[in-house]
Amino acid sequence: MSRKLGDALSVYPVGLGCMGMSHAYGGQDEADAIATLHRAVDLGVTLFDTAEVYGPFTNEVLVGKGLRPFRDRVAIATKFGFNIAETDKGPEQRPGLNSRPDHVRAVAEASLKRLGIETIDLFYQHRVDPDVPIEETVGTMAELVREGKVRALGLSEASAATIRRAHAVHPIAAVQSEYSLWTRDPEPEVLPTCRELGIGFVPFSPLGRGFLTGAITSAGQLGDDDFRRKLPRFSDENMARNLAVVARLEEFAKGKGATAAQLALAWVLHQGDFIVPIPGSRKVANLEQNVAAAAIRLTPEEVAEIGGLVTPDMVSGNRYPDDMARQANR
Repeated sequence: MSRKLGDALSVYPVGLGCMGMSHAYGGQDEADAIATLHRAVDLGVTLFDTAEVYGPFTNEVLVGKGLRPFRDRVAIATKFGFNIAETDKGPEQRPGLNSRPDHVRAVAEASLKRLGIETIDLFYQHRVDPDVPIEETVGTMAELVREGKVRALGLSEASAATIRRAHAVHPIAAVQSEYSLWTRDPEPEVLPTCRELGIGFVPFSPLGRGFLTGAITSAGQLGDDDFRRKLPRFSDENMARNLAVVARLEEFAKGKGATAAQLALAWVLHQGDFIVPIPGSRKVANLEQNVAAAAIRLTPEEVAEIGGLVTPDMVSGNRYPDDMARQANR
């Protein structure tokens, strides 16, 4: 059982997003995180996703350490594109994006060291930099491929037009964007473009940042430093309204002998065999549940019915605040 990301990578249908192990959602104990990584490998997961900005830097170190015993069995993806500076107090994320060629090279070298590997399997531009032509950025990324430092190239939250321009410079293996029952922005243009060009599509937050699991029922469950507190859909008012949407999904899932999370993942997987979602998980039990979703078979009628249970127009709140939304779909 595998799915292709372009011509370069063949991976298990469900990957693992590693961000939450040390960034955005409160993090977790290193030993627990490594145990989760090891269990993922045991279950057959082969695609692991991190980024320099997660921490910053700490998530790459964690992922590299945890996956070192299995290097020949896994594909490690990481990302560049933000302004992160080294200061006397440690790494500091600064405003704006940075995809200048010299920066791309510097991040690649630094990521290789933090991960403890010789080649990055999948190197994404994390957000499209409007100040640097995509041809220039991808040209530099392609040089890294020729030098053996990177195996395959990816883009994150890019528009269909940008994907086409990038792919004309060097084959793009994967495009990563948020995609789930409640966030379907890629459907009109990005998914058809990926399908046409033979590019894999890697949905992040396929479980609605945890909300579609039914486990989150109030903002009070989120820690003070939880990134989701900044997202409109997770405000107290909007969350209360959105609970009714999840209830419909949970009821349908019972009839299939599955959980709401598994059904949400199965729906994403049934949108195309070029799609490899990367749900995050900090608990082994949740990880096992997510990986098992790859075995769920849905009829076309069930896919359509599930797609009607939760739709973006039923959801209260935008997926991002305005400043973050401006960086997406460029």
